Amino acid sequence: MNPQLLIYTSKITNRLRYTLDLVFTEQLGITYELISDPEYFIAWEGAGLIYADQPLSKGVFQQSVPLLFEREIYSQELKAFDLDNLKAFFPVFNKQSLLPFDVFAAVFYLVSRYEEYLPFIRDVHGRFEADSSVLSELKILDQPIVNLWINLLETKLKALFPELQITRKTYRFVPTYDIDSAWAYLHKGLIRSLGGYLKDLFTGNFKEIRQRTAVLRSKERDPFDTFALQLGMQKRYKLRPIYFILFADYGRNDKNISVRNRHFHQLIKYLGDYADIGIHPSYASFEDKHLLKQEVSKLSAVLNREINCSRQHFLRMNLPETYHNLIEQDILHDYTMGYASQPGFRAGIADDFYFYDLDHDVKTRLMIHPFTVMDGTLRDYLKLDAEAALERATALIKTVKAVNGKFILLWHNETLSDQKRWTGWQNVYQTLVEEALP
Repeated sequence: MNPQLLIYTSKITNRLRYTLDLVFTEQLGITYELISDPEYFIAWEGAGLIYADQPLSKGVFQQSVPLLFEREIYSQELKAFDLDNLKAFFPVFNKQSLLPFDVFAAVFYLVSRYEEYLPFIRDVHGRFEADSSVLSELKILDQPIVNLWINLLETKLKALFPELQITRKTYRFVPTYDIDSAWAYLHKGLIRSLGGYLKDLFTGNFKEIRQRTAVLRSKERDPFDTFALQLGMQKRYKLRPIYFILFADYGRNDKNISVRNRHFHQLIKYLGDYADIGIHPSYASFEDKHLLKQEVSKLSAVLNREINCSRQHFLRMNLPETYHNLIEQDILHDYTMGYASQPGFRAGIADDFYFYDLDHDVKTRLMIHPFTVMDGTLRDYLKLDAEAALERATALIKTVKAVNGKFILLWHNETLSDQKRWTGWQNVYQTLVEEALP
């Protein structure tokens, strides 16, 4: 079966094939063949594209920069500029070039997270922060720029080759929950409960003491127990969310229920009947792959099934080590790609993509699912009230819908309590879910 598009290049590399697979196969649904024989290309009668630093005697030419033909990791000179109301970088200057920038190099640079392999200043949790990114510097973090570039390429190709059969994806919505602490007061054990009382007594927080007592005496529902509300919404709107469970020993930044608590086990099994379950690797396991293996194994044992998806606690991620460790544990899907401090598109794309291991120069089997917005980002980092948060998140939903992307929402069970610092946020979530429906 002949490909729809023949692509000539002077050198075939893993980086180039990965990028062309992403752009043509996964995003545009175009079958292509990549060759390095110029005579074969010139004899080709169908749609064809030259990707090289110089054109051939025949064919549509897209000028390249060296990035996709390199093996090492270097600091790149991006040279951003404006193009048709978009930002672009890796400009090229041959007037025969289809686009005035190397769209494939630009896509690869963002999706491979190339800049995260270069030296940068980490935040207090060891993370690459939004302010360090080129998209933040260009003030386009809230744009799925990769999708927009591919749309621009599609328009150019369709004008030149009307016979191309392009198949685009449809918009998708996936709600996800991080369960950092399943209950506020219940099932914490005697020592932690007494510690909570002493802390509240010392700070004079008598309202907290009264609520804790009412919950422990079964006079009031635990404020973090919002699972019936969540499952009711997914039934009403026919959704299949993903729950990421922090299933780790207690620590300074890992404060969920004991992994031996039977009530916690029952909750996990209950959620697993109606949703997909993934691991929320603990803060402590960030650079400890043996601890990660224990957490995955223990959660798998509770559910009696394999765990194949994850999202890092505190969104702690260090490339490529974090993804290497996940792959070792047979994790096939990761949902960490996003920033805590800013909403938007960390990899510049509103869709899934395979992790490209720059260290080993190879495409892996780990699928990355970028999330767009998190409740804590809106409330704690941006300091938005409920109304402003709803406006900001709704705008992002519309942006993803406009490019037929995938909108992944990150929420916590605590946020739906509608109490204390989260008063009014239950309505925010309800409205966002309704807005995000296809």
